[in-house]
Amino acid sequence: MEIRLQKILANAGVASRRKAEELIAAGRVAVNGKIITELGAKASAKDKITVDNKPLKRRPPKKIYIMLHKPEGVVTTVTDPFNRPTVMELIKDISPDDDLRLFPVGRLDFETSGLLLLTNDGEWTNKLTHPKHEVKKTYIATVRGTPTKESLRRFAQGLEIEGQKTAPCEVVLMPTSKGKSNERIAKLSITIKEGRNRQVRKMCDAINHSVISLKRVSIGGVKLGDLKRGAWRHLSAQEVKLCQSSRTWRT
Repeated sequence: MEIRLQKILANAGVASRRKAEELIAAGRVAVNGKIITELGAKASAKDKITVDNKPLKRRPPKKIYIMLHKPEGVVTTVTDPFNRPTVMELIKDISPDDDLRLFPVGRLDFETSGLLLLTNDGEWTNKLTHPKHEVKKTYIATVRGTPTKESLRRFAQGLEIEGQKTAPCEVVLMPTSKGKSNERIAKLSITIKEGRNRQVRKMCDAINHSVISLKRVSIGGVKLGDLKRGAWRHLSAQEVKLCQSSRTWRT
């Protein structure tokens, strides 16, 4: 990926963006041995850049960890071929001067809201998403009807989904109420250690209680808390560690 040369110099700590432009205009910057004076010129990580004939020492990219309250109707991808809104559009104001290359940690489907993590740390992402680490994720599902104790027992022990049984999980029936059309609905707190495609929705379908709405409220020990829908914030250093923990971070 190529970015503007003055931005590379600024990110490397050579000078501010404006001062970097002055260095380029003065002919003091070269890319692959060729002096560059055009301010719109770009370069990539593979290019050899010198300033006053000295090799540019690039700083490793700063690690960024944020949580986003993803709304329904937004795609959890960096880009979308169908031009649907993506989660990246919700964080575009994070730091426009940095080449952060953030990406989502795992996914929330189009209709699901709640806690989504984004980062540029691939190793941390692997620790959160690889099945062997069994990071817990808790969802609140509003479903049609009220599941019986037997249905909840089967749910917790594991259900056959597309030829494969789900791992044991935690499910708690929350206070029930009636929907707008006076239909009986229930809320379930569901904590799983897997991340199969639309798993919670398919598990609810398997006990004949389809999902009306679904929201993820925690990952590891970190909770969504009162973060407003569509809003984001940086994780603290302690939260970064707690994302892989079973302890709960109180927000």
